[in-house]
Amino acid sequence: MITREANRYFIEGPVTLYNVEQFVTDGATFEGPSVVVDFSRVTTVDSSAVSLMLEWIRRFNGTGRKISFSHLTPSLRSLAELYGVIDLIPIAAD
Repeated sequence: MITREANRYFIEGPVTLYNVEQFVTDGATFEGPSVVVDFSRVTTVDSSAVSLMLEWIRRFNGTGRKISFSHLTPSLRSLAELYGVIDLIPIAAD
């Protein structure tokens, strides 16, 4: 589930292969010129969470809008580093 508070969108619960498609779909509703996606309420991640962030970044590229991510869980950060894409992920100040 994704909830919005001002320009911050909170991802809630697990982000895994079993529900990532719903997050991809829900991300299409992000509004505003600058969006922060907050992972502080995430309970579990797998590699699909990294793919999700990269998909959202791809969708924002060339639109004049910005997306960034905050409160990445240690396991999510570790996966992004393992796949060599951590430098592609804009990290917002927490």
